[in-house]
Amino acid sequence: MDKELLKAYRLFLKDSIRKVVDFSLTDQNRGITPPPIEKPYSGEALRIDLPRRERLREIGRIDLAAAIGQRESRRTYVRKPLSLEELSFLLWATQGIKEKLDPGHALRTVPSAGCRHALETYLVILNVSGMEQGIYRYLPLEHQLIFEFTEENLERKIVRAALDQPYPGEAAVTFIWTAIPYRMEWRYGLAAHKVIAIEAGHVCQNLYLACEAIGAGTCAIGAYDQSGMDKLLRIDGEEEFTIYLASVGRKG
Repeated sequence: MDKELLKAYRLFLKDSIRKVVDFSLTDQNRGITPPPIEKPYSGEALRIDLPRRERLREIGRIDLAAAIGQRESRRTYVRKPLSLEELSFLLWATQGIKEKLDPGHALRTVPSAGCRHALETYLVILNVSGMEQGIYRYLPLEHQLIFEFTEENLERKIVRAALDQPYPGEAAVTFIWTAIPYRMEWRYGLAAHKVIAIEAGHVCQNLYLACEAIGAGTCAIGAYDQSGMDKLLRIDGEEEFTIYLASVGRKG
């Protein structure tokens, strides 16, 4: 192993960079307007309303200790659809907004350094009741899904982008989280990137527990073809890129 590379990558896990960053030069401290809470969308885009959390009284009721105890990565799924209500619950649990503070900040169901929330949530929907197969994006402010596009052979394409791991192609839905790094860089500059990775872990753990609450299983996926996954989502791979994903389906 290359010892210098190991040293460099270990440094990423440390918080030493905070001692050398001049935070007075960040865009926040220069008075630049923060980037928006969610990625913009066309007013002509097809948007799907999701059932609100307050209407889902019978979904997600489970003892927390039981959910933690039962949590595990599940790669085998029964080919039964998830309901739109269940999908709504999973989205609320992972990126739901509890309170909008101002145009650049909102409190969500997961923590984020400086309330920056650098992630966007895309869904590869294959088997959700009443939903066309395709790629969607979650709009947390509106609690809606926006239909991005559909693809032929979507099951095969998501499997290929996941380095031929088969379970995304057998899942009801695969959550794909992208990072828009400037949301965090605006506040933290070069100290932003470690906390973006930490944020992804918070989000995915909430997905694990929320899946247990609805009788579904999930498997986090950290190994994927970076350019292939970004290409599948039709994002630029620089200002926005895939950082993590997880397949979800009925327990097998």
